[in-house]
Amino acid sequence: MYHALLTNRYLTSRVIPLIAVAAVALCVALVIIVVSVMTGFLNMVRDSGRTLMGDVVISYPVTGIPHYERLIERIEELPEAEAATPVVDSWGLLKMPYPDGANKDTETVQIWGIDPESFARVTGYADTLYWRPPTEQQLKTMGEDDPRRLLNERRPGEEATYAERLFADGKALHHTSTDRPGIVLGIHISIGNDRQSDGSIRPARNGYWWMPQWEVTLTTLPIATGGGMLEPESRIFPVVNEFFSGVFLIDDKRAMVPLEIAQRMLHLDQGEIVDDEQLDDDGLPKVIGVDPAKATMVLVRAAEGVEPDELREQLVGVYDAFRAELLQDNNAFVKPPPQGMGLSIKTWEQQQADFIEPIEKERELMRTLFSLVYLVCAGLVLAIFWAIVYEKTRDIGILRSIGASRFGISWIFLRYGLVIGIAGALVGVGLAYLVVRNINTIHSAMGDPPMWLAIIMLALAVVAIALTVYHGRRGALMPITLGLLVSMTLIGAGAVILVLKDRGGVVIWDPSVYYFTTIPNEMDTGTAIFTMIGAVIFSLIGAFLPAAKAADTDPVRALHYE
Repeated sequence: MYHALLTNRYLTSRVIPLIAVAAVALCVALVIIVVSVMTGFLNMVRDSGRTLMGDVVISYPVTGIPHYERLIERIEELPEAEAATPVVDSWGLLKMPYPDGANKDTETVQIWGIDPESFARVTGYADTLYWRPPTEQQLKTMGEDDPRRLLNERRPGEEATYAERLFADGKALHHTSTDRPGIVLGIHISIGNDRQSDGSIRPARNGYWWMPQWEVTLTTLPIATGGGMLEPESRIFPVVNEFFSGVFLIDDKRAMVPLEIAQRMLHLDQGEIVDDEQLDDDGLPKVIGVDPAKATMVLVRAAEGVEPDELREQLVGVYDAFRAELLQDNNAFVKPPPQGMGLSIKTWEQQQADFIEPIEKERELMRTLFSLVYLVCAGLVLAIFWAIVYEKTRDIGILRSIGASRFGISWIFLRYGLVIGIAGALVGVGLAYLVVRNINTIHSAMGDPPMWLAIIMLALAVVAIALTVYHGRRGALMPITLGLLVSMTLIGAGAVILVLKDRGGVVIWDPSVYYFTTIPNEMDTGTAIFTMIGAVIFSLIGAFLPAAKAADTDPVRALHYE
């Protein structure tokens, strides 16, 4: 019974145990915050794979996969596959409509020629289109000047709002008003789109450079079958929408055009195969076959409950059977390439292994390095408890003289360490949760620090100075020292906020560097549990030596202790 009573007394009668709890809490929070952000970043990369590329990618760059339609038919017969879609992937130059005048900006873009309907089934493309009718929840949170709110208004006599027409044109990659194929741009390709602190997009100059009201010129550089460059191909497209995937590197470079247009511009469309040594009845080289249209990638989405690795194994067999069939087809003059000769069949993670694996290693490295703060917990608890044992020598001597066992004495301090470890771990997890869940709000505040916060800090500093003067009149040094420390801290915090406000804030999470436009804000539950257990264990380790010293106290000497 005396163990609980003494532990409670030691915990509540002094400030120093609260310092130990605070130290443990800060160590726990630090580890959880850092690892949660790293884990969230890694999870966002993995999740974006299915959104942007499906689960498995069959790829043959530059020259492309012939007869891809027959391959897709075979794939979609698999019970493990939900859908498949062809893609033509290349690079090109995009002539933008800005600035005013004759000299227009040119952007280097990654061109994806897609079949919108099947591409949406594989990747969720339609969900990324930005200019679309807002949901009821979005209407509640978006600003009154948000362009999407204005686009959602229905004009008298019209069957659809402008946002509904844009959304439909973006999904179809077709400009309904002019009956022309359209282009959909990544939201960050245009410098006319300004991202706001709340994450929304505002076109510059009061909407003047809103891209869906402009046209752009796309130029490609086709590559000949035998190697070498062909003449550049250019085409003017109306911008029918913009997409916002949340991955800055994608939103800053990728442009979507209809598949058949991309094939034509890159000379991957269907053509004739002629024999220059044979002439037809008109004296022209004789046509001996058809060169089929090609796709540089086939993206495949796994059926519900099917793992990408399982789907990939099935696709390897399907591709081999597809190739064997065409090798025996005398009417197929162009044969698909074998696996391993430039053609790859990979899951999303395998396709991006050069990017994902370093992140995983960095996360484990960060977890290992930041776990060293457990030693800080153990060292601080050891120092505090050693001082308490030294201070409570007479108490220990009295307990030993009335029959308390060595184990009983040691258990008081081990229990003391256990309580501090548990309390610190719980406080640390709570603090980490608040920071992680609100990390984007905190970052936005750093980018545009509120003036009221600086005023509050400086006002509190004035109050702290007044209290310091009031309590310092008795000549005691402690209230003066604490008051000065608190006052200087508050003044420093207020000054930093004012400086940041004057310089336009500070951006730590730069989307162009960190891949995603927002900071991951999901707690890593596994890391939180592991960190809590580690904090408790190391708090016990820190309390072990002082507990052993207390247990070995000689009661006779302790009662004579001065």
